[in-house]
Amino acid sequence: MDTESTTGSPARRHEILAGLKLGIGPGLGLFPLGIALGLLAVQAGLPAWSVPGLSIVGYAGSLEFLMIDMMTAGTGLLTIAVTTFFVNFRHVFYAFSFPLHVIKNPIAKFYAMHALIDEAYAVTAAHPTGWTAPRLLAMQISMQSYWVGGGLVGVAVAWAIPGTIAGLDFALLALFITLTLDAVRSREQLPSLLIATVAFFAALLITPDQIVFAGMILFMTLLTIRYFTAQRKGGLYGAARD
Repeated sequence: MDTESTTGSPARRHEILAGLKLGIGPGLGLFPLGIALGLLAVQAGLPAWSVPGLSIVGYAGSLEFLMIDMMTAGTGLLTIAVTTFFVNFRHVFYAFSFPLHVIKNPIAKFYAMHALIDEAYAVTAAHPTGWTAPRLLAMQISMQSYWVGGGLVGVAVAWAIPGTIAGLDFALLALFITLTLDAVRSREQLPSLLIATVAFFAALLITPDQIVFAGMILFMTLLTIRYFTAQRKGGLYGAARD
């Protein structure tokens, strides 16, 4: 199904509502995370405008939490750029199976790429068919709205309460665990989970002081090998059938 099949107003409205519904579950997880982000940013001494600024322009949950630490520590721009590249490089692999092809408008497609977060990918992985441009965009816009709204609430709460709240950064880890459990309900996602597990333990053994960095490099390498191996096998099987 593509964009042209939903040009009628009732059909478009139905697809938008479907996208908004799909965004509710992840959005209910993103909203409290946004609150945590807003609280952490204000408690770290960052200006209030930085929270919606990061959430709109940056819009990458894990990176935004890292950015708070890097900004308050005075991290150099080169280090920030390299960290951003490696943290978000996984999105390149998301594009292989994310239904961007249903969006024809270039501006809308650019936004869909910008808003391709882990939660959006997890939803499309759990529902691999039936996507249209209105449904996909509505889901992504709703998720970002939950995230930005949560950040603004977090800023307001930080202004209203004295002192600091410890442990807020663990909220992001809890969401990733939930997303992982949701995504691996499909057998097709199990190989990626196994690859991630192998990459983590290999990094733990080889470079215990740089687990995240080494684990991500190894995971991306193994994922790339898996992708091209699957493509090659698919081509061979296709040729055999012909």
